[in-house]
Amino acid sequence: MTLAVLLSGQGGQHPGMFDLTADRPEAEGIFAAAARLLGDDPRALVRAGGPRLHENRTGQILVCTAALAAWNLVRGAAPARCLVAGYSIGDLAAWGCAGRFAPETVLRLAAGRAEAMDAAGAPGQGLAGIRGLPQARIGAMAQARGCHLAILNAPDSVVVGGAVPALDILCAEARAAGAQRAVVLPVHTPSHTPILTGATVAFRTSLEAAPTTRPPRGAPRLLSGLDGAPVFDEAAGLEKLSLQISRTIDWAACLEAAREYGATRVLELGPGHALATMARDALPGARVHALEDFRSAEGVAEWLRAD
Repeated sequence: MTLAVLLSGQGGQHPGMFDLTADRPEAEGIFAAAARLLGDDPRALVRAGGPRLHENRTGQILVCTAALAAWNLVRGAAPARCLVAGYSIGDLAAWGCAGRFAPETVLRLAAGRAEAMDAAGAPGQGLAGIRGLPQARIGAMAQARGCHLAILNAPDSVVVGGAVPALDILCAEARAAGAQRAVVLPVHTPSHTPILTGATVAFRTSLEAAPTTRPPRGAPRLLSGLDGAPVFDEAAGLEKLSLQISRTIDWAACLEAAREYGATRVLELGPGHALATMARDALPGARVHALEDFRSAEGVAEWLRAD
């Protein structure tokens, strides 16, 4: 069996996102490290709910916390053939799961990444999701409105970034052209577009100063969340990690890479089910679940160990 572990991006934070990991001893250090950055225990913070869960800095820290805590939960049951790839901020979490960064480093970098993105952006910008039209057509429509392709999810599904008024018009035009879905997302940062070039520069500096670790024996194969290519050269991989803030992410290529590596099972770690849903379409022969499909940590381990 080959397992593909997919690390969620922002947007799915919710009060129950730590239900399977909150009481796990192996995750306690991760929650403590996140608490030092957040000023609150992340478990209590999410249970309280409210708009803070979706603030950029808080959200990025929470998503990485969820991924790292869940990886500690499942890694003992993971098969020898395993790969990891992360979506947006999940790309940074994937470096932690692959043993390239210590968990504390991942969380500190997540906070710095969000701060750099907030500094580079401006009010009134965001993202929109459009599905049901060819990528090339959506790209041309976006360009005409001064917007940018941010994420390529599938041949007919993309995320677009730009000014919110332009995104509103673009979504209306896409729906009129036959799009199945075209909505402005509850995100206030134009991630993965040239608007955030300044954030790439700042985050590159942070990555250069961050201590990396030698992956332990049996660590999963790390795929770049920018283009799905395996990360062999550390410097090149770190450069892609900084570039993905301001360049289009090809998530469809990440899923294609998982298929080419023979993934027979896929597990999404993090809040929500978005990546699992996309993986079911891209890897129709694989058995796919999100962590939140399970009622217990033991159930996750049993599923991973089953023939």
